[in-house]
Amino acid sequence: MDTRKSLWLSTLLIALSGASLPRGAAQSSSTPFGYTSFSQQASIEEKFLAVPSAKRAGEELKTLTAEPHLAATPEDRRTTDYVAEQFRAAGLQTQIVPYRVLLNWPKVVRVQAYDSAGKLLMTGPTREHVEGDPFQDNPRVVMPFNGSSGSGDVVGDVVYANYGRPEDFKELEEHHIDVHRKIVIVRYGMNFRGVKVYLAELHGASGVLIYSDPHDDGYYKGDAYPQGPWRPETGVQRGSVQYLFKYPGDPETPGVASTPDLPDSSRISPDGNQPHILSIPISYHDAAPILKAMKGPGVPEGWQGALPFRYHLGPGGVRAHLVSQQDYQRRTIWDVIGTIPGTDLANEQVIVGNHRDAWVYGAVDPSSGTAAMLEAIHGIGALLKEGWHPRRTLVFCSWDAEEEGLIGSTEWVEQHAQEMSNAVAYFNTDVGVAGPNFTAAAVPSLKDFVRQVTQSVPSPVIGTVYQQWRQKQTGGDEHRASNAPPEEGVEVQVADLGSGSDFTPFLQHAGVPSTDVGSGGDYGVYHSAFDDYAWFVMNADPHFLYLQEMARVLGLEAIRMADADVLPYDYPAYARSVLSYLNAAEQKAAQIDGDSLDFRAVRSAADRFAAAAAKARSLQLAPPHNPEALDLSLRAVETDLLSPAGLPNRPWYKHLIYAPGEFTGYSAVVIPGINEALDAHIRSLAQQQITALTEALDRATQTLDSIH
Repeated sequence: MDTRKSLWLSTLLIALSGASLPRGAAQSSSTPFGYTSFSQQASIEEKFLAVPSAKRAGEELKTLTAEPHLAATPEDRRTTDYVAEQFRAAGLQTQIVPYRVLLNWPKVVRVQAYDSAGKLLMTGPTREHVEGDPFQDNPRVVMPFNGSSGSGDVVGDVVYANYGRPEDFKELEEHHIDVHRKIVIVRYGMNFRGVKVYLAELHGASGVLIYSDPHDDGYYKGDAYPQGPWRPETGVQRGSVQYLFKYPGDPETPGVASTPDLPDSSRISPDGNQPHILSIPISYHDAAPILKAMKGPGVPEGWQGALPFRYHLGPGGVRAHLVSQQDYQRRTIWDVIGTIPGTDLANEQVIVGNHRDAWVYGAVDPSSGTAAMLEAIHGIGALLKEGWHPRRTLVFCSWDAEEEGLIGSTEWVEQHAQEMSNAVAYFNTDVGVAGPNFTAAAVPSLKDFVRQVTQSVPSPVIGTVYQQWRQKQTGGDEHRASNAPPEEGVEVQVADLGSGSDFTPFLQHAGVPSTDVGSGGDYGVYHSAFDDYAWFVMNADPHFLYLQEMARVLGLEAIRMADADVLPYDYPAYARSVLSYLNAAEQKAAQIDGDSLDFRAVRSAADRFAAAAAKARSLQLAPPHNPEALDLSLRAVETDLLSPAGLPNRPWYKHLIYAPGEFTGYSAVVIPGINEALDAHIRSLAQQQITALTEALDRATQTLDSIH
C-alpha cells in the first residue's frame, strides 16, 4: 500500500471511529495572527479537533432529513426541538425564539400550454420521480412553487428570455419582441430567481416560468440522478422570488423584528419586496414541449440550451395558462439560540449560524450545514466538560425560514440591532457539504483568518484542508461570484460576500465582519425533492468525512476567534481590496463617461485608511494590557463602512463596500453605490456615492487612528 493510500485510510478510520487525531496533526506551522503565544491554544484546538465524528454526523443528517420540513410546519418544529436538545446536551444555554412572519403556501399551482392550433402540449408541474428513490413519494413533499409568488390566473403567448438578465431583456428589445402581457420562460442560472421575476415584471410580463435547463445542471453536465449527481428530467428547483436585493426578512417589517407581540400598526404593505406577477418553477420535462413548439426568430448565440431541438424566442407557437393560488398568512417560525458565556471578554460575541428549514428534505441545503454545526458544538461541549471556557461569548444559531428570504436571521439581527456592535464576527455555513471542494467567502479583514484556520484542519484526503483547497480551487458558483478583481499575492482566493444566505443581515445591515464556508461538488438537485439522504450518500459524502471536515473548520473558526489575544482583523488587506475596487471603478468610469467623475478625494481617503491600518496592525502584533479597548476600536471599523442613509433605492442595505447586486441578487457587487450608479449612467449619483464612501473611509481611519 503506498503512503497516500495509507494516510487516507488512517484518516478514514479515525473519522469513522471518532478517535483522537495524532498529536500535533492539526497544529499550524506558525503562530496565528491575533495570538502572542499559541502553545496553550494549540492544545485546546487539538482536543476539539479529535471530537467531531463522521459517523455521528451521518446519523444527525439522517435524523434531520427524515421528513420534509418547510418553514413553519409541524415537521419544521420537530427539527427545532431536535436541534435545541442537541444544544442543551452540549451545555449551551438554549432558547427557542419565535417570530410571526408572512409566508405563502401553495393551494393550487398549475401550468397548461397549447400550440397555435389549440392542442394541449403539457399540463404540469409533473410530479418529481426517478427510478428507486426511497423518499420521493412522501405525501408531505410540497408541490413545486415559489415563495413570494403572486396569486392569479393568467393566459399569454410565451417568450423565451434566456437567463432573464438585463442584457437578455435588452436583446429581446433589439429583436422588437415585446413581453408586455406575455408569459416569459427563463432558465435558472446566472442571477437570483427573484431578479428574473423582477425584470419580467418591470417589462410588463404577466407571469414567469422558471425551468432548469439540462445545459446548466442536468445531463449536459454528466449523469443524472440516480445514475449520477445531476438534475433528472422531472427535478424542479423551488425557491423564493422575494425581491431580496431590496430587503430580506419578513416582508411586512423591514428594519423591525416581527416578534409575536408586534402590533399590526407596526407592519407595512409587503409590496416593497414582493412580486405582483405569477411565477412558477418547472422541470425541463415540462419545459421541453413548450420550448419545442415555440416559433419566432431562432435564439441568439449563447441562448441555446441542451434540449435536443432548436430554441426560438417567440412569441407565437405556444400560449400558456398559469394558475397560482397562494395562501398568504402570518405564520410562526422558530430560531434556536445557544449561548456559552465568555470569561474576561464576555461582552464580545462570536456568532455562528446555519439555517434549518428546507424546501423539501434539504440534505445538502441546509442539513449538511446543520449536522456540521452540531458536530462542532459536540466538540466544544467536550471542551466545556474539561473546564475550558471561551474568553469571548459564543452564540450558536439555527435559523428558520431562510429559504423564504433569510427571515429568521434577519428578524433576530433586527431585534438585537443595538447589541450588534458587540458581535465581533459572524461565521456562516449553509450548503455545508455538496462534495469535496472546500470554498469560502469573507470580508477582506477575515480572509487570511479563514486560510489560517484551514491550515490547521486535516483533509479527508491527505494533508490539510488548505492544501486541498489550494490544489482544487474552483470557481463558477454564482452564490460566490463578484465583480471584484482577484486578490493579488495570495495562493488561495477567498470570495466576496454577496447574498443568498444568513450572513446578509449581519454584514450588510449591521456591519458585523462575516465569513461563509462550505464544501462544493456536482450538485444537480438543489431545492428539489431529490436533495435527500439517498442522493447525499450516493453522491456528496458517502462516509460523511466532509461533514466532519466542515464541523472542524466551523468550530475552529469559533474557538480561535473567541480565544484570540486581540481580534485578528487584517485591515491592511481590507485597504488593499478597497484600493483595487476603486481602480476598477475609475477605469469603468473613464470608459463610460470620460474623466468627468472625480475620484481624487476617495483615493486619498483610501490611502489614509491604508496607513492607519498598517499602524493598527503593529499594535495588534504587540497588544496592550487592555485588549478590550483595542478590540472595541478594531470592531468599530466595519460599522464605520455603513452608510446611515443606506444604498440608493434600497436603504436597508447599508454597507458601502459589499452588497448583493440589484440585478444579480446573489453575487457581490463591490462599492455598490458607485458601481451601480455607473452601470445606470447616472453621473450625479455616482459622484454622490463617491462622497459617501470618502466619508465612510475617513470614519474608519479616525477609528484606527484613535488606537494608542
